[in-house]
Amino acid sequence: MANRNKITVVGAGAVGATAAQWAASKELADVCIVDIVEGLPQGKGLDLRQAGPIEGFDSKVFGTNDYADTADSDVVIITAGLPRKPGMTRDDLIAKNTEIVKSVTEQVARYSPDSILLVVSNPLDVMVYVAHQVSQFPSNRVLGMAGVLDTARFRTFISMELDVSVEDVNAFVLGGHGDTMVPLPRYSSVGGIPLPELLSEERIEQLVDRTRKGGGEIVELLQSGSAYYAPSSAAVQMTEAMLKNKKRILPCAAYCDKEYSVGGHFVGVPAKLGANGVEQVMEIDLQPGEQEQFNKSVDAVRELVQKVTL
Repeated sequence: MANRNKITVVGAGAVGATAAQWAASKELADVCIVDIVEGLPQGKGLDLRQAGPIEGFDSKVFGTNDYADTADSDVVIITAGLPRKPGMTRDDLIAKNTEIVKSVTEQVARYSPDSILLVVSNPLDVMVYVAHQVSQFPSNRVLGMAGVLDTARFRTFISMELDVSVEDVNAFVLGGHGDTMVPLPRYSSVGGIPLPELLSEERIEQLVDRTRKGGGEIVELLQSGSAYYAPSSAAVQMTEAMLKNKKRILPCAAYCDKEYSVGGHFVGVPAKLGANGVEQVMEIDLQPGEQEQFNKSVDAVRELVQKVTL
């Protein structure tokens, strides 16, 4: 009998543990959760495995503190890192999380040299760069989760606004994860009807603004911690597209050189995801205003990457 695929989730916090839950419940693979805290991944892994008989999934889920147990993973979802604490500058966060993602990537690359690395740690676009530099993997096998989440937020707000099913809402978001993201209303639609035909420019702009600040809105409401259901779900959707070789077109932080004239950075673009990871970056013509916003987003990513010391 063929072996099942194997997914490793690095980090047993809220995002990591929930990603393991989504992946196991969809029976995508056996799931290994690895974390430095002793007992934490083991406990969450065992708890999740005991949900199997109830939810009807056979995926084996287990936790470990030893990277040797992650060997031969097909996809590694990296969620490890510190959230931004009050009083921390973005630069402080970059330095700290660079250290964490660097050490994680070294271990993962050693035990699963043929894996695809899917980075969820923040600041996202920078941490994908770190994982790529450290692993030395080909760029198609290193990518970041942000676009699927940002798009899902935009789709959610559109469906709430129009009182329609989210299943019929398609949205399109480019650029870096955060305040500089570029939602594209003219490529967004509801049941095939372009969004600008259903909502005024002003109302669309308000929804775009809410999408940009989507993460912050949740942080504010929770008071402690940040979003984890949607981010982990987004990472698992990307993982599924790659493990099942679905060739889905999903927005993600992918390596762009000549594409969109980015010049060698990981930025949010629509990409075809299949068994080889990022199989193609889909290029679309941007209008002058959109191009300007996109360039601004790329500049912001470039600026943060320059602050990384490896």
